[in-house]
Amino acid sequence: MFASRGGQLLRPTRWTRGAHESNTAMAVVMGDVDLVRALGLAGIDSAFFGVADATARFSRHVREILPPIDSWQRDPAREQEVVRVLLRFAASQSSRPILYPQTDAALLLASRHRDVLGGALRLSLADADLIDQLVDKGRFQTLAERLDLPVPPTQHVRARPGQPPPEITVPFPVIVKPVVRVSEWFSLGEEGKAMRVTGAREWARHWQDMAAVDAEVVVQQLIPGPESAIESYHAYVDADGVVAGEFTGRKIRTYPPDYGYSTSVEITNAADVARLGRDVLSRLDLRGVAKLDFKRDEAGKLHLLEVNPRFNLWHHPGAVAGVNLPALVHADLTGAPRPSSQRVAREIAWCQPLTDLRGAYETGMSPMAWMRWARDCKAVSGLAPDDPLPFIRGTLWQATSSRMRALWRLGRRPAVAT
Repeated sequence: MFASRGGQLLRPTRWTRGAHESNTAMAVVMGDVDLVRALGLAGIDSAFFGVADATARFSRHVREILPPIDSWQRDPAREQEVVRVLLRFAASQSSRPILYPQTDAALLLASRHRDVLGGALRLSLADADLIDQLVDKGRFQTLAERLDLPVPPTQHVRARPGQPPPEITVPFPVIVKPVVRVSEWFSLGEEGKAMRVTGAREWARHWQDMAAVDAEVVVQQLIPGPESAIESYHAYVDADGVVAGEFTGRKIRTYPPDYGYSTSVEITNAADVARLGRDVLSRLDLRGVAKLDFKRDEAGKLHLLEVNPRFNLWHHPGAVAGVNLPALVHADLTGAPRPSSQRVAREIAWCQPLTDLRGAYETGMSPMAWMRWARDCKAVSGLAPDDPLPFIRGTLWQATSSRMRALWRLGRRPAVAT
């Protein structure tokens, strides 16, 4: 596997867990264990390019590990370093690898450097300008209005130090989200992806915090309803503009419980979500993979919240449900026959066990009730009968060691079971 010493890239060596040797082009996953698992279910090996403590590193489907470089840092020198690592890895392979960006940062990097990366790796990316417009929520609002997409009223503002808060033209209550997901957002003390603001006085208070970090945000009208009212459409549109695979889904829980990150989801068969999703993708003239988030209001109307033209955690439960979008992309880029895909995905649930347990508890669900629910999950992040190490050596070890460190900080030696 790739390793680093003193900042230098060492020669790659084979990952030796198991005797399996793949004859297909390797996937370079700039993401997490769920994308690795989706590819693994189709017999596709991965080279993992992520953070140093990522649970995906322990997966039986990961054959190579590239040195971790923080691609969230918006530093041209750091970006060039990432590009060099990807090119050097690609040069070590007998077949051109396929790049799978799963985060906004990885997607933007791949798009900006597509001309260079495309000579050594195979890419499935939407149009560069369209990616920029979809990732930037301010530009997305302009695009959505021009194409008459069903988005809630939205206002784009920049919170600069020393400036008074502008008047909000969107009716309160509103949701405030960063234009692009960056680390400065979390310095505001917001664990979730957005914050709810109920009125002008609360807006003025939050403005001071946002101005301190020079935040650029969108203010969007709140569509009432819980996180479980957020439904999504997932698709892969091939080079000819044909939807090669699709499924729909719904959030079950997030952490934090409000405006947080998905900890449990389910694959659904929502015909109206699929119909509207296809219409939006057609208006965008998008190619590649995409995830469209909608929120269903109390009257049943669907409101488009965002479009993400990248791979994501949903591709794991989607693959278990019978529609493996990453595998369809792999087949098209390598010229292999497409894997069989169900026309309508089976309804199954996915969860991220420890985080979802915490989220369920905060909503009033007892641990025993959660365990009864989780028993029926057909897809569990990092845990599968034939691939348990991401959970055992990754998630479980991290949670245990974190608890141990907390106990030591309190000056108490943890009890040892006998």
